[in-house]
Amino acid sequence: MKKLINDPANVVSDALRGIAAAHPELRVDHENRLIIRGDAPVRGKVGLVSGGGSGHEPLHGGFVGPGMLDAACAGEVFTSPVPDQMLAATKAVDGGAGVLHIVKNYTGDVMNFEMAAELAEAETGVHVVSVVTNDDVAVQDSLYTAGRRGVGVTVLVEKIAGAAADQGRSLSEVADVARKVNDAGRSMGLALTSCTVPAAGKPTFDLPDDQMEVGIGIHGEPGRRRVPLAPASEVAEMLVSPILADLDFTGGDGVIAFVNGMGATPLIELYVLYNEVAQILAKAGVTVARSLVGPYITSLDMAGASVTLLKADDETLRLWDAPVNTSGLRWGA
Repeated sequence: MKKLINDPANVVSDALRGIAAAHPELRVDHENRLIIRGDAPVRGKVGLVSGGGSGHEPLHGGFVGPGMLDAACAGEVFTSPVPDQMLAATKAVDGGAGVLHIVKNYTGDVMNFEMAAELAEAETGVHVVSVVTNDDVAVQDSLYTAGRRGVGVTVLVEKIAGAAADQGRSLSEVADVARKVNDAGRSMGLALTSCTVPAAGKPTFDLPDDQMEVGIGIHGEPGRRRVPLAPASEVAEMLVSPILADLDFTGGDGVIAFVNGMGATPLIELYVLYNEVAQILAKAGVTVARSLVGPYITSLDMAGASVTLLKADDETLRLWDAPVNTSGLRWGA
């Protein structure tokens, strides 16, 4: 194992200290392992909290700031944060308009966020609504989930719901936006290599050099099938076809097309893949209205990629285009 770390047991704590040093505009609560928007709580604004196991950076901590999340909870690598962390985050961002929890559909995350929401309402009276993302079309159930996994669409939900919250919309309205995005998004991923969890010190699974795993989750869960290594044009087909088969993306105002790197895939390869994805969509009559290419929801040092398509309307595109200022995503004013 070759990694730029000190003690494997302290990777998350050390990384949070690095985030605090690099981004003084954020507050880092080291005791609870939270990354918090520097001006939180913002009075009268719905607070947005997300989180999950570490190792998926920039998700979620890289998306804390104006236009996205108000706080993110960092669990151990690939391990859900505990309810006390989520409770502390909820209290930290409660500006009097309620708090939205954005939760990826993994059993531990769902259970712990649920418990935190109940505790927050009981202790402080803050109204909490949870929206669970479940966009992965690869498998119905997995090692960590009942139902579909929450993957790439989580990034889009955090951006678009974050913009809605910054506009001053109510909790129910922001939650409706988050649900609409989740319902209109679908994802599929593929691994060329396994990842190596620092505490384990060895790859999570064995994948021969001449094979790839289609339909993986962001923790290295196995996918639909293992197939021989193929060129990017065939990989794009393997990822896009199941998405198009699951939801009609034609018509309307087009789609937001998101090609994501899993951590060890260079940007040049992601653009090669995006070109193939764009050609498949054009042939299928799907118009691309916006695009996002890069490593935004990763799996440590896994080589591979995922594709997320979000069927958009005018409101979705306006919220997507709204200014955002976080360490991991930034545009506009």
